[in-house]
Amino acid sequence: MKQTSEHFQDSARAALARTEARERMDILGLFMPAMRDAAVAEVDFEALREHVKRVKDHTLDNLEHYLRQFEEQVVMNGGHVHWARDAAELNATVLDICRAAEARRVGKGKSMITEETGLTEHLEKAGLLVTETDLGEYIVQIAGEPPSHIVGPAFHKSEQEIRELFLDQHKLGRRQLEDPPAMVAEAREVLRERFLSADVGIIGSNALIAETGQTMLVTNEGNGDLVSTLPRVHIVCASIEKLMPRPEDALAQIRLLARSAIGTAVTAYTSFYSGPRRAEDLDGPEQYHVVLLDNRRTEILGSNYQDMLACMRCGACLTHCPVYIGAGGHAYGWVYPGPMGSVLTPLLTGLEEASELPNACTSCGRCEEVCPAGIPLPDLLRDLRADETRAKITPARWRWGMKLHGWLARMPGLYQALTGTAIAVLSRLGRRSGGFRRLPMAGGWTQVRDFPTPQGDSFMRQWKRRNKEAGNG
Repeated sequence: MKQTSEHFQDSARAALARTEARERMDILGLFMPAMRDAAVAEVDFEALREHVKRVKDHTLDNLEHYLRQFEEQVVMNGGHVHWARDAAELNATVLDICRAAEARRVGKGKSMITEETGLTEHLEKAGLLVTETDLGEYIVQIAGEPPSHIVGPAFHKSEQEIRELFLDQHKLGRRQLEDPPAMVAEAREVLRERFLSADVGIIGSNALIAETGQTMLVTNEGNGDLVSTLPRVHIVCASIEKLMPRPEDALAQIRLLARSAIGTAVTAYTSFYSGPRRAEDLDGPEQYHVVLLDNRRTEILGSNYQDMLACMRCGACLTHCPVYIGAGGHAYGWVYPGPMGSVLTPLLTGLEEASELPNACTSCGRCEEVCPAGIPLPDLLRDLRADETRAKITPARWRWGMKLHGWLARMPGLYQALTGTAIAVLSRLGRRSGGFRRLPMAGGWTQVRDFPTPQGDSFMRQWKRRNKEAGNG
């Protein structure tokens, strides 16, 4: 999948011009945080978050040990483990497995890793019929669009858009599809045949259990179980940082993940897969493969950005981010949008190609407050900005502006005198209008909103005057 994050600003401007889509995103930004807050209030969230963070930090610090243990257990269970250094290797490995099985039809569960590698497009180019079976993923697949959210891929679609899409793509004759239940029933009817005819089933994983060699998947539709048990071949695609030492560690993580992602205590389905069908089993796949992806994650391991490898992909930082709600997921140009994507995308694809993303942040801090993994996202974004400056990726005028600001900040007296003078001048000039439609060196602000007239004095001067009047010196 082509990465186009370098065009974030242009994409965001275009998104802001689409009024109807913005209204849907505004609603999302209201009800998803409210649902999350209600669910989080049911547990001691901070204590649970600290526990899971300690487990995850320990796992990442000892990742090589747990990866080796996981591989040994998968093999003991009758499965196969494949190692992929990058997207191309994962795609080639999965295609080789499909060809060896003489597969023609593939059913896919929701997987951010296969989105990251562009697996669906790769298999389709090789002549396989690939069907995304998660309803949201299925909607964006037949629409020819990428997901806009890592949990709700079709959040950007209106009910009418989905209705028109089904009426056009499903050749089922004249019908009304008057409400969402009717559309869901139709999707279930269409997908049922795809489940039953799939030769290979591909899913992602929310956790890899080192102790047992199991992979864990959480879903709300049950499609993950169908594509895992009905086809002859079962393939799990996951990244190496998904390791957890024990099943109970993964279950503790679910208590955070479900509440943060969809505002419920648990998801409808939590499944553990451990290998191919045994002689005494009534059903299940004949082959079981786990493909583990690195894709620059070992470069992140041990770096200042290692905390990012603890991300659960819950999407809470997205729905709490004013920039994501305003711009939408597609503006970020790749698989991972929002605050987590603004950190992860530059690390995986290169900072030069995604340099606009770390700057797409207001530093409000909401993402860090709600992150179930306790990732200091604002700090990581600031670190990436510093890396940009050192690498001279940012425009020269920005670098000179930051140098000037840093120089002034080291001389508080001069800083206060200059800002106080500027505020006084702007206050006098804008007294009648109450704001400025144009202002030198503030075009990024005034191109979308007026700059409000300052109230006449700087904060520091007001603070000193207030203390003096109160007799505090």
